Amino acid sequence: MRRLLRHPVRLVPLAFLVLILVGTGLLMLRPATVVHERTPFATALFTATSAVSVTGMTVNDTPNYWSGPGLVLIAILTQIGGLGILTGAALIVLAVSRRLGLRNRLLVQAETAEYEVGDIRGLLLRIVMTVLACEAVMTATVAGRLWLAYDYPVWRALWSGGFHSVQAFNNGGFTLYTDGLLAFSRDPWFSLPLAAGAVVGGLGFPALFEAVREWRQPRRWTVATKLTVWGSVALLVIGFTALLASEWTNVRTIGQYDVRGKILASFTQIALTRTGGFAVLPAASLSEESVPLLIGLMFIGGGSASTAGGIKVSTFFLLAFVLWAELRGEPDVRIGNRRVATASQRQAITVALLSVAFVAGGTIALIVLTEGVLFDRALFEATSAFSTTGLSVGVAQSLSDGGQYLLTALMYIGRIGPLTLGSAIALNTRRPLYRYPEEQPIVG
Repeated sequence: MRRLLRHPVRLVPLAFLVLILVGTGLLMLRPATVVHERTPFATALFTATSAVSVTGMTVNDTPNYWSGPGLVLIAILTQIGGLGILTGAALIVLAVSRRLGLRNRLLVQAETAEYEVGDIRGLLLRIVMTVLACEAVMTATVAGRLWLAYDYPVWRALWSGGFHSVQAFNNGGFTLYTDGLLAFSRDPWFSLPLAAGAVVGGLGFPALFEAVREWRQPRRWTVATKLTVWGSVALLVIGFTALLASEWTNVRTIGQYDVRGKILASFTQIALTRTGGFAVLPAASLSEESVPLLIGLMFIGGGSASTAGGIKVSTFFLLAFVLWAELRGEPDVRIGNRRVATASQRQAITVALLSVAFVAGGTIALIVLTEGVLFDRALFEATSAFSTTGLSVGVAQSLSDGGQYLLTALMYIGRIGPLTLGSAIALNTRRPLYRYPEEQPIVG
C-alpha cells in the first residue's frame, strides 16, 4: 500500500477495475433489465466496462434490454468514469511534478499553464463545475428541441436530453434509441450540441482552459495546447471533407439527403467519430473509402487528459513533426519557436507502437474467435474498442463470450493504457551515472 501511495498512477488501473466490477454486479441484478431477468456475466461485464471506460459499445439493444434503473446506472458509471479520468489525469500530473523535483515541477506547471502545482482542490472544483455547466447547457438545448419539435413530454425530454448530454461530454456513446442518432442526423438543434459537447470534452482541460484564457493570443499557447487545438481542427476539416466526398452518392447513408443534410450529417459523424461514438450514419453501410478514414480518426482519438481515447492528437502530430525533422535532416524537433524534448519524442513513439500492437493483436484474435468476419470489420471493431470510441459495424452484437471478453479487455487497456504508460515513464525517468559508447546501426 505504501508503494501504491508513493506512486498514485498505480492506483488508476485498480480503481477502474473496482468500479467495473461493482457496475457489473449491479447490472446483473434483475431490476436492471426490462424483463427482470438476471443478465449474463459476460454481457454485464462488457456493458460496465463500456460505460466506465466511456466507450459506449454494446452487445444488445440498449433501450429495449435495460430498464430505467439499468439506464440510470449506465449513465452514472459513464459520469464517474469520465470525471475519474479527468480528475485522475490532473492528480497524476500533480503527483508526477512533485516526484520530479523543483525544476521539473516548474516545467509541468509551465506546460499546463493554468494552476499552481499544489492547488488540487481548486483544480478539481474547476473541472467539475465546467463539466456540469456544459452538460446543463446541452441538456436544456436537446430537451427543449425534443419537447417543442417532437412533442415529447417534459419529463421524457429532460431524461433523453440529460442522458445523451452525459454520454456526449464524457464521450460515452450509449443512446436511448435503437438506431442510434440516425433519426436526428439532419436536425442541427439535436445533433450539433452533442457534437460540440463531445469535441469540448475530448480536448482535455489543460488545453481547454488555456485556449479560453488566451483566445486572443494563440501564439502564447503552450506546445501541448497548440498541438491539441489546431490538430483537432485539422482532423475535423480533413475528416469532414473526406467523408462528405466518399459518401455523397451512397444512398445507404447520405446519398438521398439534400445538400444541407449531407453537410450536417457528415460533419456531426466526424465530430463524434473521433471521440463520442454516437452513430449518426449506419457504420455498416459506409462505403469502402470511409472505413479506413474512420479507423484512422478513432485510432488518433482526442486530447490528452480528456475523456477521449486513442493515442491522442498531440501524440500523433508530435510524431508528424518528428518525421518532418528527420526527413529534413534537422538535429532538433521544433514546433514553432520551441524545441521538443527527446524524452517526449520517445514517449510518443512508445505509446504509438504499443497501441498499434494492441490493435493488431486484437484484430487477429477477433478473426480467430469469430468465424467468417472480414479483416476490415475486425480491424474496425478492435480499433473502436481500444480507442474507446464505441462505433460498431455489427460484429460486437454477434460475438460469443470469448469475443466479448476480448473487446472488454481492449476497452479497459485502451482507457487506462496510454495514461498509465505515459505517467509511469515520467515517474521512472532518472539520470544514469554513466553512459555507454555510442554506435549507429544501419537503418533501412
